[in-house]
Amino acid sequence: MAKGRESKPHIGIFGRRNNGKSSLINALSGQDIAIVSGIPGTTTDPVKKSIEIFGIGPSIIVDTAGMDDSGELGLKRVGRSLAALKTVDLAILVITGNLFGKEEEKIISVFQKQEVPYIIIHNKSDQQPLDPALKNSLEKKYGVEVIQFCALSPTNQEVVVDAIKRAMPETAYVSDSMLGDILGRDEVVVLVTPIDNEAPEGRLILPQVQAIRDIIDNDAVAVVLKETELEKLITVLRPRPVLVVTDSQMFKKVDKLVPADIPLTGFSVMLARHKGDFEQYLKGTPKIDELSDGDRVLLLESCTHQVACDDIGRFKIPAWIREHTGKNPEFDIVAGLSDLPRPVSDYSLIIQCGGCMITRRQLMGRIRPAIEAGVPVTNYGMAIAWLHGIYDRAIEPFTGSRKTSRTQ
Repeated sequence: MAKGRESKPHIGIFGRRNNGKSSLINALSGQDIAIVSGIPGTTTDPVKKSIEIFGIGPSIIVDTAGMDDSGELGLKRVGRSLAALKTVDLAILVITGNLFGKEEEKIISVFQKQEVPYIIIHNKSDQQPLDPALKNSLEKKYGVEVIQFCALSPTNQEVVVDAIKRAMPETAYVSDSMLGDILGRDEVVVLVTPIDNEAPEGRLILPQVQAIRDIIDNDAVAVVLKETELEKLITVLRPRPVLVVTDSQMFKKVDKLVPADIPLTGFSVMLARHKGDFEQYLKGTPKIDELSDGDRVLLLESCTHQVACDDIGRFKIPAWIREHTGKNPEFDIVAGLSDLPRPVSDYSLIIQCGGCMITRRQLMGRIRPAIEAGVPVTNYGMAIAWLHGIYDRAIEPFTGSRKTSRTQ
């Protein structure tokens, strides 16, 4: 399938202070993009940097603080480094001087617990070569590659890059098609793209761009228009559309304009199946009707943007929920990948955005604790479809049948 363009694979660099993690980044990228110093603790917080890896493409390197940092502030830095694991697709553990002790065992145990693939690089091998016995012991014990390297005078970058490519999950840089399994060659998909005050000046929003590219990649035809033009086109367009995809805020209007025999869904619903836990969303969405006064609802908005007075997550969804349920829940909003303001178990429902700006691993890392805690989860588009009474129609293109028994 085509390489995912919306979310680059993330590679985290971990290890003790002064092990040359930043020098490794510079060696891999071929340029000085990370600050290098002989003073331990130069890198204090996780820092993201873009690089290009042949065979994988554009990637994000996450440079972290030393795992052996100490003191109150140092322990906070270590905590942030460990938190960065939730966002990475592959970890590189950097060791030097043939030193492999409790710090390394601890971080590897975290890799394993969070199911993060990893490799081990023995850096500064010009000062002290990698002990073959240590290499054999680690490879036998952990089943991963251990590579000798010198970041300041690299001669075998290709060996490191090849190891990264072998260890990197293909799902991190090869994206399944969003619509390919329901589209045929030359079939027409209509994309309804409102241009309002939340639309970026002169551009389409990312899910719309992703949908267009996915349709083209599947040798189908994308027809893009505003909702104001839909009524004039939908009855005369030939060949007849096999699917209409709309911005979720236009669900009610578009539902009335699109004939019942033409499948209809939303961009966010499409992303829910593509990136989220669609089965959990299907279970969680009806829980909206069980909300009571004072229940807490968490809206996870995995990007940051300027807030408008009619912002979908901060204002519209809470208002629609209150109107639909007749109840008055409390709402928390978290943007980006920030920490939650309270334990996840405090919430009665979590509503995740489509996640167009983050990787699937990052999105799943956000909602997995809720699923494990038994907290219902849904996504923006599916929640909006439920609240507007067209949920069954919105999920039907991806379920094949109208699963719920909800009375319209």
